[in-house]
Amino acid sequence: MTPPIRYERQRGVALIMVLLAMALVVMLAAGMNKHQSVRIFKAGHYFSQSQGYSIALGAEAFAKQILFRDFEEDREDNTFLDSPDEAWARYSAVLPLDNGVVEVQVDDLGGLINLNDLVDPSGQVNQVTRDRLSRLMQILSITSVNVDAMIDWIDSNDETISAYGAEDGEYLIQDPAYRAANQPFVSISELRLLSGITEEDFQLLSRFVAALPVSAFGINVNMAPRQVIQALHPEVTEAQAEAVVLKRDDERFGTVQDFLAEDEFAGLGLKAEGLALRTHFFEVASRITYDDRVVHLVSMVYRSPSGELATVRRDSGQKNRITKERFGVSESQ
Repeated sequence: MTPPIRYERQRGVALIMVLLAMALVVMLAAGMNKHQSVRIFKAGHYFSQSQGYSIALGAEAFAKQILFRDFEEDREDNTFLDSPDEAWARYSAVLPLDNGVVEVQVDDLGGLINLNDLVDPSGQVNQVTRDRLSRLMQILSITSVNVDAMIDWIDSNDETISAYGAEDGEYLIQDPAYRAANQPFVSISELRLLSGITEEDFQLLSRFVAALPVSAFGINVNMAPRQVIQALHPEVTEAQAEAVVLKRDDERFGTVQDFLAEDEFAGLGLKAEGLALRTHFFEVASRITYDDRVVHLVSMVYRSPSGELATVRRDSGQKNRITKERFGVSESQ
């Protein structure tokens, strides 16, 4: 017969083992529950982000329709011009959305200086663009980088164009080391890689230049900022350029010759080379506020001379791009 004291001890040990097992089960269950909650949160977040991105693609398609409608109206009027008085250039659109809102804005790129116009397809430096960009940088008081460094970034050789240029030797001593692209700019953000440029100068210059994949379209003088117009000729003053912009706001230029005939350019010998009235590249910036989340998308869109539209590239890392006056668009529109 088992002694009572020994029996009680066995029962106590068994109870402790049961309690330990239960504690272990509870700990495992709590850990699994926490892990599962994190996975559910991540899945929900990814789903919402995917939905937001899909809506942003819809906003991009909406902007393309606006640009195509603009082309159709120009074709009906037989006046293929792009200017600041057009609705797409003046406003950003706000569209209602269940549990959110869509904001979309179309920005002109044709009135900016195309960095890739610095070197033509044959590898030769375009002196007109080089001079204009140099003057623009003087107007903006940018001194941390020279236009020749941009030319060396694009051209295919490894020889600096001047003492102000920069090739592989300048970049390989950086930490981390890298090489000159030796190809056209894909994005203006590449300017940050140029030898010596400061972030302040980059931010300033980026407002007036573009990295368009197709060269030789020219600067749209109807859309060009005052600083770009001033950079067209060394004798154009800030006041003269501003006066031209004010006249343009009252009535856009119908031809490049109308632009060149302005009194402010009299006697300067300003040439029509590299000047235009139409824009072929645009940026579509969209901000999607959906399910308490925000998704940003900036797309470069190309509109061909025949009106066909295509997306060149997309960037979801840019914020604060919606800057124009809002214009509400109802679902019926």
